[in-house]
Formats: sequence, structure tokens, C-alpha cells
Amino acid sequence: MSTKWFIVINPTSGNGASKKKWPAIFSELNHQNFEFDFVFTEYERHSIKLVQNAIKQGFTKFICVGGDGTIHNFVNAVLGLNPLNIKDIKIGIIPIGTGNDWVKTYNISKDFKEAIKIIKAEKTIIQDIGKLQITDSSKEVYFNNLAGIGFDGYVVNKVHKYKNLGFLAYFTGAIVSLTSYKKSNLEVTFNNTILKGKTLMLLIGICKYSGGGMQLTQNSNATDGLFDITFVDNITLLTLLRNLRGLFNGNITTLNCVKNYKSATIKITVLDTQETYIQADGEIIGSGNFTVSILPKAIQFIVA
Repeated sequence: MSTKWFIVINPTSGNGASKKKWPAIFSELNHQNFEFDFVFTEYERHSIKLVQNAIKQGFTKFICVGGDGTIHNFVNAVLGLNPLNIKDIKIGIIPIGTGNDWVKTYNISKDFKEAIKIIKAEKTIIQDIGKLQITDSSKEVYFNNLAGIGFDGYVVNKVHKYKNLGFLAYFTGAIVSLTSYKKSNLEVTFNNTILKGKTLMLLIGICKYSGGGMQLTQNSNATDGLFDITFVDNITLLTLLRNLRGLFNGNITTLNCVKNYKSATIKITVLDTQETYIQADGEIIGSGNFTVSILPKAIQFIVA
């Protein structure tokens, strides 16, 4: 087992900020006496292969330099490989991304010097992870923050146009999308509950923030073995515009048209013919029917 850190840098994260900041990050890691190997990703999802190869070489301590999508790939790398020593694997984050949503739950600083101090302290939490399976394919995807279908998937599909706006990309994408999005007709089954009908979106959360700092689920707890489910019913554009602040302070979840639930498993059936995008951790992963189940305390992260 290696005591060195294995660092993966996504040079495109944060609209290219990772690549620009890496020399200073490299210097700070040396200043704080880290022993490490590092590599840059060269294409989409490359980090999955890099992390899995590093695990096979004996690495157990990892640092992700990037945004929510890069963290998502780290999680899929570890759980996709499911090594025998999975309990020994630790993931630290130097957040450089568009939304940086996952790190907000754990108060991990966007100042890379502070983030490196947090990693050096090696305080960890063993977090729940979601496993999403698309019904009409063999595709399995793991997520560490939030998944959803409907409006949020529609927005994520458009957000790349606004990446240069930073954290405002998601908010801008949402406002622009409101006028063109058609509500999805879903059947959602969990516990002894069936929700059926048109919805703006269905959110399946583990952590607290998504969409560039929005709080769209209630009572989030990343270690309780349950998803926080938000089902948004007949909300109007006017109601949404009146409650913009509520998107960011969580009050949006208290509206009568927003229903909140907890469950460890969920089955989603799309009842209409329009393509309905599924997103996980801000990444489009497909469309159609799917099931979600929780993996309690599955990954060890280094947190503040």
C-alpha cells in the first residue's frame, strides 16, 4: 500500500482555472510536505481510468483537482472497481469548478491553500452514495450529491453554453429554460407511495446543495441511509420568479406545490414520449425509466 497521494487534475474545470492554478497548487503541496504523483486528464471520464489504475498500483489516498463532475468520476471509478480495500480509500478535494456544490455541504474552502490544509488533516466522513440504473440498458451510474429527472436535466443539458458565467451558469440556464421546458409525466414509486402526473422535476438528493448553490431538498443528511426526495408539482413561472431567494435558502421546499419525502429506493417510469433527461451530479447520463438505490456509508471523503 502506497503512502503517497495520487492527484488527478481536470484541466478544463472552472473554465480552465485548474490548469492555470496547478503550478501554484503544486508549489503549495510541496510547501505542506505532501509526497505525491499527479496526472492531468486528457478526455471526458479519463479520470475513471486513471483512478482505477492507481488503485491497482496500491494507492489509497487521492486528491481531486476539479469540479463536481470530476468528483463524480472519482466516485464512479472507486465503486465501479469495488476493490477489496475500499474502506482504506480516501478522497480529498481541491475545488475548482463551475458549481462547486458538493464541497459546500462540508465547508471545504475554494481557496486552494485552505483546501490543502483540510486534506493534510485527513478528517474524514464515510458518506452514502446513490446507485442509478437505467432500465432499458445495463448502464449503472453512482452519484455523491444529487440526481434528478425533468427540468434540472433539461437545464444541465443547456448549461455548457453558460460555463463562462461560473456559478451563475446554472441559474442563468434555469431562467432561460423556463419558457421552453415542457413538464414531464412521471410515475414515481417508493415505500408505499406512488406519485403520478406532470411534474416540473423530481430530485433525489444526498447532500445539501446543487445547481450552483441552490437548496432544493429538505432535511438532507449524507449519512442517514436515505435519499431526500423533492417532487415539484404544478409550480408556475410567476411563483418561481417570486421565490428566487427561496431556491438558495431552501424555503422553496416549503411551498404547497413542492412535496418532500425520504426513501432508500425509488423507481421512476416516464409516461410520455418526449425525451426526458436524467442528470447525476450535474452530468447528463441518459433518459428514460430508471431505479435508484442508496449505498449506505460507501465512500470515505476528507472534509473540513
